[in-house]
Amino acid sequence: MAEGEGSSSRRWALGDPDVVEVSPEAAAAAHHRIGFCSDSTKSIVVAGCVRTVAHEIIDLDANDDLDGVMIICEKASSDKSNHSVSHPSDWPKHPKSGLAEDVPGPSHQPGTSTVLPWGCTTPGRPRKHKEIKTVDNKIDEKYKAFKQFDTVTDHSDHYYSMSGKGNVPEVKKPSKDWVRRIQHEWKVLEKDLPGTIFVRVYEDRMELLRAVIVGPAGTPYHDGLFFFDVYFPSQYPKKPPLVNYRSGGLRLNPNLYDSGKVCLSLLNTWSGHGCEKWNPSNSTMLQVLVSIQALVLNAKPYFNEPGYAASANTPQGEKMSMAYNESTFLLSCRTMLYSLRNPPKHFEDFARVHFCKYGRNILVGCKAYMNGAQVGCLAGNGVQDVDEGDKSCSANFKGSLKTLFDELIKEFTRIGVHCHEFQPQRVNPGSTRAKADTTLRL
Repeated sequence: MAEGEGSSSRRWALGDPDVVEVSPEAAAAAHHRIGFCSDSTKSIVVAGCVRTVAHEIIDLDANDDLDGVMIICEKASSDKSNHSVSHPSDWPKHPKSGLAEDVPGPSHQPGTSTVLPWGCTTPGRPRKHKEIKTVDNKIDEKYKAFKQFDTVTDHSDHYYSMSGKGNVPEVKKPSKDWVRRIQHEWKVLEKDLPGTIFVRVYEDRMELLRAVIVGPAGTPYHDGLFFFDVYFPSQYPKKPPLVNYRSGGLRLNPNLYDSGKVCLSLLNTWSGHGCEKWNPSNSTMLQVLVSIQALVLNAKPYFNEPGYAASANTPQGEKMSMAYNESTFLLSCRTMLYSLRNPPKHFEDFARVHFCKYGRNILVGCKAYMNGAQVGCLAGNGVQDVDEGDKSCSANFKGSLKTLFDELIKEFTRIGVHCHEFQPQRVNPGSTRAKADTTLRL
C-alpha cells in the first residue's frame, strides 16, 4: 500500500517504510485486494504485502515468510489513538525481542519464533509464567512443610547402624541420666536449630541422629547439601558424639575427609584449647552442627589446613585460597549430583525440593563463575558482593565447571527445575540466515 493511500493512513512511529497503520476505512477500500475487514481490524505486513484480519485469532499461511512479521492491533474503529500495551514485568523475556517468552499454543507455527502479544491469546492458551509461579509456590510450600526436627524409625542406611561401618555398639540399656541428656539435646535442637540445618532422630535408637547442613551463601559450598550421621556413646556427655560425614568419596574441605572423618576440636578429633574442646557440662549437639557450618564450611577453607593460616591476607596465600575454592566448588557440584541421585533415607523429598527451590541460583552462580567471577562471591540469589569485573577464575576451572554445569542442568530438569534460560537456543535446521526480530504490539 502506498504511503498516501487513505487519508487516515500514516507511517508507523518506528520509521520502517514497509510498515504502515491501516484504518478500517482504508482497509475497506482495499477490500478487493487484501480480503475482508470489519470495524475491529488488525493489519499485518508480511514481506511487503498488507493483510487485514478481524477478530483476535491471526492465521498465517504455512507458505508465508514469517521473518520480520509486525502485528499492530487497533482496538476498534472508534478508538483513533494507538497505544502500545506492554507485557507484565514478571513475564519471562524473549531471548531476542524482549517480549513475552514463546509458549507453543494454537497460534504457534512449528519452526517459527512468532509470539502473540499479551492479551491476544486464543481461548484456552496456557500462560506459562502463571504455571511457573504456581509450581514455585508449591515448591515453597513443600520446603516449608519439611520439619526441621522430627523423629523417624528406619535407620538401616545410617553409618553407625550399618554392619561393618561405624563399628559401634548399640546402646541397649542406657542409664536414666543418658536418656535424660539425649532428650534434652532433642529439645534444644527442636527449639533452636537455625533455618539451614535439618535433623532427624530415631525413636528406637536414641543414640543415632542424622543432620543435613545447607552450604552458606558467600562460600564455595553455597546451596549445597552436606549430610552427617551422629552417634551418642553410652558415656555421653562425658565423651563427645561421633560424627561421620557422608562424603560420597570426595574430600572438599581440610576438615572433612573422603573417609567421612570430621576433624573438629569440639569433637576431640583435632587439637584445641579451653572452650574449643568438648565440655561435658556445656557442649551440645547443636553447638557441633553450628560449628561445622560456620567454622568448617567457610568462605576460605584453604586456611583450615594446618600451617596455612599464617599465609592468610598475603598475596600468595590469597592466590592459593582462590585456587582451592575453585577445586572445592567443583567437588561441591559433584556432591550436589551425588545428593540428588543417592539421597539418604528420610531426606529424599527434601533433597529434591531443595534443589527445585535453589537450582536456578546454583546455575546462576555457575554462569557467573564461568564468566570470571570469584568462586564464593555470591551473597545469595546470584548477587555478587565483589567487583563484577574481577576476572579471577582459571581456564581449567571454567572448562571443568562447564561439564558439571551441563550435568546439573540435566539433573535439575529431571526434577522439574525450569532451566530453559541456561540451555542453548534452538536453531531451525533449514534456516540459512539469521531471522529478524518479530515485533508485535496491541
